[in-house]
Amino acid sequence: MEEFNVVYKLQRHLKQVIEDCKDTIMSGVDSLEKYQYLIGKVQAFEQTLQEISNLLDNKERNSDD
Repeated sequence: MEEFNVVYKLQRHLKQVIEDCKDTIMSGVDSLEKYQYLIGKVQAFEQTLQEISNLLDNKERNSDD
């Protein structure tokens, strides 16, 4: 179960980084490049979170069989 603890900690960290990026965007950025960079980070982290969730779902389904 140790591997799940690492995965859940990673998910929490990614969620926090996403929120931090969103807060930075909402408070205002000084250039379009920085805005695009932050949006790209958010999208990449959200995609990573989704992939982790999908992998966990598959693992849980396989262990139920």
